Amino acid sequence: MPCNVTPDGRRRHRDLMRTMTETSTHTSFTGGIPENYDTYLGPLLFEFSAADTARRVAAALGAPARVLEVACGTGISTRHLAQTLPEGTEIVATDLNEAMLAHAARVNGDLPGVTYAQADALDLSFDAESFDAVVCQFGIMFFPDKSRGMGEMTRVLKPGGLLALNVWDSFDNNPAVRVVDGVVKRFFTSDPPRFLELPFGFHDTAEGERLFRDSGYSAVDVVRVSENVETADHDHVARGFLTGNPTIIEIEERASVGLDDILSAATDALQAEFGPAPVELPFQEIIYLAHKPGG
Repeated sequence: MPCNVTPDGRRRHRDLMRTMTETSTHTSFTGGIPENYDTYLGPLLFEFSAADTARRVAAALGAPARVLEVACGTGISTRHLAQTLPEGTEIVATDLNEAMLAHAARVNGDLPGVTYAQADALDLSFDAESFDAVVCQFGIMFFPDKSRGMGEMTRVLKPGGLLALNVWDSFDNNPAVRVVDGVVKRFFTSDPPRFLELPFGFHDTAEGERLFRDSGYSAVDVVRVSENVETADHDHVARGFLTGNPTIIEIEERASVGLDDILSAATDALQAEFGPAPVELPFQEIIYLAHKPGG
């Protein structure tokens, strides 16, 4: 959704996001989703972003610290933080979804200083002012109440502590996702699957900065990070966006089109858009970094 949408358009977008996040289907990363997410989307979307975030957090902290990771997913960001932050850093990696958390703990194995805990981002079970930094990689888009989530992350930060979070930019700046989403919607004449709008729909930086200001931050750095990521197989890209998130649940709920048909069409559409693999696909995220006042 472009930043210059009308107020009515913004309201419709917020209503859609609220409806989707409050529906368990659309927040359920269960069954085979965690593995497909990690296998297909991890190398494509999350590795470059996690490495970039870890470098920025390490530069901002400059010393061993106690770090809370919110919405750690399959632990890709957790691994990069553990490998990049100074020795002696303690990382508490949390996620609402126990299936994702279990997958993260299993694939990462023993990482120095890392513990895992199930936690609701809107009601964090940690003491106030108990962390030097809070990191949230691609999580806030899924919060049904973003202001409350920001308030909780801020509450557990020490004065002067760092809050680092990132979101995806628009479909226009992530064209591979746009292509797959368009294919999915063409297969359904009404009530099409719309999950992919959620993670790629919170890209208005004015709205992001407002969340920080409303939570008491006086200054926030906003940076767009772009990366061209090579893929060896368009089928893997299509599988990631179709089966590595709740889009697969939406497709199976409707049961009017088989996954294989959508997968084949999406693979063909990606090749038509970007050329035969191996090929580099452009992706873009937005990262926000701010220090809690009072330090």
